[in-house]
Amino acid sequence: MIKGKHLLIAVLVFASFGFIKYPIDGYESTGIARLYQLRKFQLDSVRYTRIPAGAYKKLADIKLNLTKRKKDSVNDLLISDKDFERKLKRIIPSGAYSMTALDMSNPDNLKYAEHRENVGYQPGSVGKIAVLLAVFDQLQKLCPDSFNDRANYLKNIKVTARYWGTGDHHTIPIYDIEKDKLTKRRVIASDEFSLYEWLDHMVSVSNNGAASVMYREAMLMAAFGQDYFFLDAEKAENYFKETPRDSLTNLAHSVVNQPLRKLGITENEWKLGGMFTRPAGKYVGRKGGSIGTPKGLMKFLLQLEQGNVVDEASSLEMKRLLYLTDRRIRYAKSPRLDSAAVYFKSGSYYKCDREKNPDCKSYAGNVFNYMNSVIIVEHPNGIKYIVCLMSNVLNKNSAGAHMYLASKIDDIIDEANPTVKPIIKEEEYKTDSEEEENN
Repeated sequence: MIKGKHLLIAVLVFASFGFIKYPIDGYESTGIARLYQLRKFQLDSVRYTRIPAGAYKKLADIKLNLTKRKKDSVNDLLISDKDFERKLKRIIPSGAYSMTALDMSNPDNLKYAEHRENVGYQPGSVGKIAVLLAVFDQLQKLCPDSFNDRANYLKNIKVTARYWGTGDHHTIPIYDIEKDKLTKRRVIASDEFSLYEWLDHMVSVSNNGAASVMYREAMLMAAFGQDYFFLDAEKAENYFKETPRDSLTNLAHSVVNQPLRKLGITENEWKLGGMFTRPAGKYVGRKGGSIGTPKGLMKFLLQLEQGNVVDEASSLEMKRLLYLTDRRIRYAKSPRLDSAAVYFKSGSYYKCDREKNPDCKSYAGNVFNYMNSVIIVEHPNGIKYIVCLMSNVLNKNSAGAHMYLASKIDDIIDEANPTVKPIIKEEEYKTDSEEEENN
């Protein structure tokens, strides 16, 4: 007789019927509790100013933009348009900025530009997209014939954080549906959420603990195969205790990096070195550092739009998870994008030498100061594009520069729009306490 907390889940999956997707209108299909509150606001006509108009797309509105170019190779599509590239290079600050941009408003006539595209940066939280890919890659191997089954596992399998999810200052939103109460706090070891909710915590508020939890689950899927669906926490922890550390480290490295190599993204273009929280290093070591380049990240997002990341259904679901229905920050905070749908991940990593500057501030490191933004923008007027922007500007919070560049880039790509737009000026970016917590 098969035992384990996931036995009921397996029965539910194999007895499942049609699966509906989300964002805000997708609580029923994903079980992501914070979506329930947002949808309730909509249905009750409660004014909610935290998110702009572009964040209210429905499930059916989110589509992949380049499926008709599905069979075209990345190299054939990422050919620089010299006029487009010249316009963008005029606005990029000198120094440690790198960028790729793809205007896909007309899928039959793509326009691509790049600037210092192969320079490597520490990707910070942008690297969590590799964990997202790893989970969908492993689920496809376990359920190759049914995306509905994969999605139901994401919704119904619940796992606890344990030590993997602790040690991170980032908070997560916990919404109690019965009490209609939203609480924001750090992850604790006893927290239990579905795989979908852990993925949402990882992407929407960039929680490091959630990233380590889902990294762990991808490893367990690879190690146990079909038995993963009948796995309990005790058996999972025994696996980590009993397996040699070097074997676990090699598995961790393979699980997150091999799917990138299958997409033709080289190790120099994008790799993830290890877990996102220190307690997770109890059994799993790091294998080199993490690196990202604008070219490598663009290769991923382009193939996501083609439907070639794992498969078309997985590509669409990953894009939905990247759809921002929380407060916008940094690049995505540009007022030019208020009416646009944005699919966004930001990452930062900095270090201060207090002997050189006792007043060295957060996100303004004087040793290194990485800030990265990857975004898909979709305007109501049909303008659609991808930007991967990475910088390492010392002694300055580059969030304001990213936001300013977002406006300037948008103006260039949308230059045929006759609408009179407010003049955008670069100004000091004010980081509030909540942003300090969640990025």
